[in-house]
Amino acid sequence: MFDVIIIGAGFAGAVLAERFATQQNKSVLLIERRQHIGGNCYDERDDNGILIHKYGPHLFHTDDEEVWKYLSQFTDWHVYHHHVEAMIDGQIVPLPFNLNTLHKLFPPRLADKFEGALLNRYDYNTKVPILKLKQSTDKDLRYLADYVYEKVFLHYTEKQWGLSPENIEGAVTARVPVFVGRDDRYFNDRFQAVPLKGYTEVFRKLLNHTNIKLMLNTKFNEVMRVEDDKIFFLDQPFEGQVIYTGQLDDLFNEKFGALPYRSVDMKFRTVNVDSYQPAATVNYPNNYDFTRITEFKKIHPINSTSTTILKEYPQDYVRGQNTPYYPIFTEENQKRYEQYAAEVDKIDNLTAVGRLAEYRYYDMDDIIRRALDVFNNFNT
Repeated sequence: MFDVIIIGAGFAGAVLAERFATQQNKSVLLIERRQHIGGNCYDERDDNGILIHKYGPHLFHTDDEEVWKYLSQFTDWHVYHHHVEAMIDGQIVPLPFNLNTLHKLFPPRLADKFEGALLNRYDYNTKVPILKLKQSTDKDLRYLADYVYEKVFLHYTEKQWGLSPENIEGAVTARVPVFVGRDDRYFNDRFQAVPLKGYTEVFRKLLNHTNIKLMLNTKFNEVMRVEDDKIFFLDQPFEGQVIYTGQLDDLFNEKFGALPYRSVDMKFRTVNVDSYQPAATVNYPNNYDFTRITEFKKIHPINSTSTTILKEYPQDYVRGQNTPYYPIFTEENQKRYEQYAAEVDKIDNLTAVGRLAEYRYYDMDDIIRRALDVFNNFNT
């Protein structure tokens, strides 16, 4: 019945479905456990007419021109440069921590001293991971690093991950740098925008092809199973290509134990004011049990006398009760993932792609690039 079966209708699954359908004229079945396409990028308009991101803010940014051109086939863009601020010592200041932040938080003479030390050691417009800055031999830079670590990084990270920063893989901690410059934008990529009509519309266009059939509200194990080195669909051996983008431990019934994730309790609220906060996202590193507040009208502008905000409360992932958002990157968890990855390698017609299936964090442009590369590998 089908040449390709794809599990998961997020960017990994949708891009691969589009490529197989349009470039190879393959018949594709796309299976999704939720009642909607788009994965965690799903958005919709709320009762206020405001476009909200149901699973937290998603801001598209990339330096990859091929990815930009590919996605531009399916959307027009609203050019948008994301700004994030943080509540630190009672002040709202820009993030990432940069020279502007420095001068807002410290007296002028001390701020000038710290700025001079940074510029003496690092090039202008460079990013320095906070844990690297803490290792500096310069006493002023160490003082500054300790301040940023305590006020910006430590407690936010503990809330977000449920772990201390030292117990998390360096690639995660490197995502929160000190920026030696004055660019207040959260991202510095060449292309920055959000889809003009939202992400859900992008997915509708990606999947709008006669070769693609959707099966929503369906779990993988309701219609498929893995048995030894074979895959069965509706109790029949399936010899076509299978792309799996879900939780890898689910695929193998947790035979090596569960892969842990962090989840988030998303709490949306309507506020009867024109503007709630000075930036689209404000982080709360300290003194609050939520990590950030996002105001969606600042991402997707609309005339409205009210506004919609989202508070994010990080929590442990509990299977069947909430959504797995972030793999927890520790050495132990990575070893467990590699056991599951070895099982995937035993099945010739199975490919695991995506944040859950590969147990790693991907930005949107990264997962689109990954999906395009996976497809191209099928052609070599």
